[in-house]
Amino acid sequence: MSVAALPFATFLLLLEFAAGTQAVLLVPQIRGQVSPGFLKMGAVMAFAGAALALWTTTALPTGAEVAGYRLDRSFIGPMRAAVAVFALLSLVTLAFVLREDERRGRVLNAVASLAALVALALAAAVLRLPTWGYPGALLSLLAGAASLGAVSLGMTLGHWYLVTPRLPEKPLNELTLVLLACVALQTLVMAVNAVLPVREVPLSPDMGTVGLAENLWFWLRVGVGLLFPLGLAYMAWQSSVVRAMMSATGLLYIAMGAVLAGEIVARALLFTTAKPL
Repeated sequence: MSVAALPFATFLLLLEFAAGTQAVLLVPQIRGQVSPGFLKMGAVMAFAGAALALWTTTALPTGAEVAGYRLDRSFIGPMRAAVAVFALLSLVTLAFVLREDERRGRVLNAVASLAALVALALAAAVLRLPTWGYPGALLSLLAGAASLGAVSLGMTLGHWYLVTPRLPEKPLNELTLVLLACVALQTLVMAVNAVLPVREVPLSPDMGTVGLAENLWFWLRVGVGLLFPLGLAYMAWQSSVVRAMMSATGLLYIAMGAVLAGEIVARALLFTTAKPL
């Protein structure tokens, strides 16, 4: 990936993390049985990611392309505005969560999550031109956001069991199952996007004439970024079922690193192959 594409790739990662954390936090909020401290930490994580994503928009390119990758400039302005709205709603949600106002906190989190989805949808619209189509770009961002949010909150929740062992195991059971489903969906989306031909290959010298099957970064994305965390999520779920919370937390630590590394590679491959992997 060219250095010129780094700001956009960084922005996508931060937006995915913030949107995923905000939306997945609804699961323990609605299901209950988690401490207010965990909900506060989750809300802080979501707002921090949203604020950083908003700050990163100031460094985004405004031209028609970045490192040979063609952008739809008409959606860049609306995308920035949507990220700003998301960050504001995330801040308001955080304020009510810190006050332990459960009902308003859930409602505002749902609204903030919807704003996050709009921001992701507009980001996909900006990126869609070289890809095979808008659905591929959108599903890739949504699945990536869900995986990052689920693994981050799952790993964070695991720490609550380390200091309060008597907490019920059901919340971590559910979050690890959500993570398992998200990574499985992400793997399916990646497989479809890898097979479908793109509309245009970015004019970037980074790839040369190397095909996707011969690209070692692609296999790193598949092995480390998808299959490895898929196995880790399953083992973490099994560990949480038998209340081996220390093991589950350790597995989720590793899974978080793998998912994050996979997303970094995926966004780098996007700007060199136009395939939303």
